[in-house]
Amino acid sequence: MQKKYDVVILGGGLAGLTLSLQLKKEKPDISILLLERRETAAPLAAHKVGESTVELASHYLREVLDLKGYLEEHELPKHGLRFFFKSHTKEDISSRVELGPRLRLPVPSHQLDRGTLENFMSKLTQEKGSEYLLGAKVSNVELNNEKMLHKVSYIKDGSEETVSCRWVADASGRGSILKRKLQFQKPMEHHINTAWWRLKGVIDIDDWSDNKEWKNYLEPNLRYLSTVHFLDKGYWLWVIPLGSKNTSIGIVADPDIHPFDTFNTYEKSVEWMKVNEPLAYKMLEPLGRGEGLLDFRILKHFAHHTKRIYSADRWAVTGESGAFLDPFYSPGSDFISLNNTWLGDLILRDLAGEDISLRAQIYEQAHLAWVDSFLPIYQEKYKLMGNAQIMVMKIFWDWAVYWAIPCVLFVNNAFTDLKLLRELFASEKGLGRKFADLHKRMQDFFLEWLPYENRIFEHRYIDPFDLAMLREFQSAITVDMESKDLMTQVAVNLNKLEQMAVAMFRLVSTQVKGTSPDIRVNPYTITLKGEVDTSSDEAIVPSEEIVKDVEVMWFYEKESAVHSR
Repeated sequence: MQKKYDVVILGGGLAGLTLSLQLKKEKPDISILLLERRETAAPLAAHKVGESTVELASHYLREVLDLKGYLEEHELPKHGLRFFFKSHTKEDISSRVELGPRLRLPVPSHQLDRGTLENFMSKLTQEKGSEYLLGAKVSNVELNNEKMLHKVSYIKDGSEETVSCRWVADASGRGSILKRKLQFQKPMEHHINTAWWRLKGVIDIDDWSDNKEWKNYLEPNLRYLSTVHFLDKGYWLWVIPLGSKNTSIGIVADPDIHPFDTFNTYEKSVEWMKVNEPLAYKMLEPLGRGEGLLDFRILKHFAHHTKRIYSADRWAVTGESGAFLDPFYSPGSDFISLNNTWLGDLILRDLAGEDISLRAQIYEQAHLAWVDSFLPIYQEKYKLMGNAQIMVMKIFWDWAVYWAIPCVLFVNNAFTDLKLLRELFASEKGLGRKFADLHKRMQDFFLEWLPYENRIFEHRYIDPFDLAMLREFQSAITVDMESKDLMTQVAVNLNKLEQMAVAMFRLVSTQVKGTSPDIRVNPYTITLKGEVDTSSDEAIVPSEEIVKDVEVMWFYEKESAVHSR
């Protein structure tokens, strides 16, 4: 007799395992089958992108899935994202502008060894009653209508088995089983390539310089625990520590600036580092000799999109089976968290007998809109990575946006509240729509600024938590709010972002165009290419506190800004 399940999950990696744990937590008697084509348990330092988490995903793993105890015992704590910009001599790391937190962060995040984590979660989900099959290659998915169960066939140990289920959740990663079957691929106009590898042993970039002043900028081991980015025009190089005492290294680059064939093998990647990051080459190349190199992998056209995510016909995609943007800010596990939140809600409501047609449509529209609104963060922005002044302001803007809006909404369960979603996105004047418009305006502004800004800065340390607004945004992530208070807080946060945008624009416009540093500006008209609204009722003046915060990011002498060009 054919086995029946409530949910069959195609793929037993991070997206599939977290979905199964989430569903089991909410409905312990739900029947779940996970099909993982990998033959054996995941190796330590598993060869996957996604080791670095940020605040939204950390909340999901720690609080929603109750993995706090495991993460604190078995995975490394993370000391934020850390960035090093180009200097005149990249051989000296202490000469580079460094951006990153000095003090330990109030909101926790983690560096994940994906092998350790996925093995733990696969064992845990089986303990909770889910079936987890290794070496199970999906051979066919037959999707049926409301009156009939779906059928999933898979091959294991040379034999084909078929099971039936109410829901099919595709978590097959870039295999994208349902996307390929139903042909809902969609072009992603963001072209980047990557190569990454694991090196045996601990790599602490604090050892890359003997400069005592530089070492004393922050406590010992905090640089080691950061997700480190080395940047220059068209690329960034990552260094990420793993709990297995190994280290992840990766190159991500725009092919128009750094062709893929210059780093698409390990030998070429090493030579690429020798040219572009000579200190990294000096410190890392010896560690990759012999058994020190654990693995190597490449991905061309890293980013990809999708036309569909959730269907009222009881199928969906999650994780990289749907869309993926860019690893620069470590958003992959964030999107899994959002994806599973929407998908889990649909599955549980459907199993309870609720008509999910409207919800599935709204969640899909919201999810696709979220992808599209965050794409401008990365699109064409690799051109900016050689410019410290622009990138510092952009990174601080991106963090402010992230902490002020999506993180606050997620931890307060707003994404499954239809009333809140309507308030945010249904009308053109909704706060969500305004936020997306403002965010896109600022991302375009950073690109418009590039032709005017090319100075190389050196020997500077800049901490995001030197800005009162960023401290407030991050610390507020953990505050629980009722729906009414949440909308009020989003409005307050959006107003602060508007002021931040105006304060940034005034500094740049003063330098580039010689405008008054004190002008009123409508933040939704910010541009360096055309007319800016400085006289309507929508034109604002930022508060003194926000002006001071923005000036922390400004590397030029403010009083000479008008005369610097």
